[in-house]
Amino acid sequence: MINGNEKVCVQGITGKYGKFHTKKMIEYGTNIVCGVSKNNKVTNIENIPVLDNMFEAVKKYKCDTSIVFVPAPYAKSAIFEAIDSGIKKIITITEHIPIHDMIEIHKKAKEKNITFVGPNCPGIILPGISKIGIMPSSAFKPGDIAIISKSGTLMYEVSNYLSKKSTGIKIAIGLGGDPIIGTSIDEALEFVTHLNPRKIVIISEIGGNDEIIGIEKFLKKGYNANIQVFFAGRTAPKGKRMGHAGAIIEGYEGSIEYKENKLNNIGIFVAKYIEELLEG
Repeated sequence: MINGNEKVCVQGITGKYGKFHTKKMIEYGTNIVCGVSKNNKVTNIENIPVLDNMFEAVKKYKCDTSIVFVPAPYAKSAIFEAIDSGIKKIITITEHIPIHDMIEIHKKAKEKNITFVGPNCPGIILPGISKIGIMPSSAFKPGDIAIISKSGTLMYEVSNYLSKKSTGIKIAIGLGGDPIIGTSIDEALEFVTHLNPRKIVIISEIGGNDEIIGIEKFLKKGYNANIQVFFAGRTAPKGKRMGHAGAIIEGYEGSIEYKENKLNNIGIFVAKYIEELLEG
């Protein structure tokens, strides 16, 4: 998914968040080679050239990865431009992208075999090597645990805890909490397994059954890994949305009780408290 050698372009680099996080990523060591913006009055941010479009970025700087900060109403157009330019990986931080736009983006990314992470996600970090995202780097000590999370804030909290109390983090991937996301849990599991982590922690919430489907698909492919799962929202009332668009109990199958029982039945440890993630 990422290996630290990516040539990264920041789409929306002249915006408030694009500019701020470009600086943070450069300080962390990420290889940011250029940015793209429709604001043609700005030609340079943090000594990084700002270009008009992704075609120019790929041609001039051989970018292979894009991180997207473009506002939601323009995100589909920006992401389509990145895909058409020949980019290989797209990590989308933007939130509130309309579902019908995401349906088209998801379809096109799959057709072109693009690695698409997000939207509404914190990105990906290889602690001590590179981060293509917005996460606070101090919460991620280099180590041997892989984190896959549907929530940014929970990813920071759990990673910080495991960094201080356990052996640290090898990779952390924020998938995003929207109903339609680019990378599924089983795809993320398959990727992190190739990094040989000591264990994999999946952080999720109420609603849906992506974790069950993802883990079952992963295991049916013949993979074997030490997987632990933590769910937030155990006391959430039914019918109430808890932050993320995909986090709402709409029936028994979206409840933590159901998901916990299903995962326990296939031998997956489900932690009730973050402290229990120190086990195993």
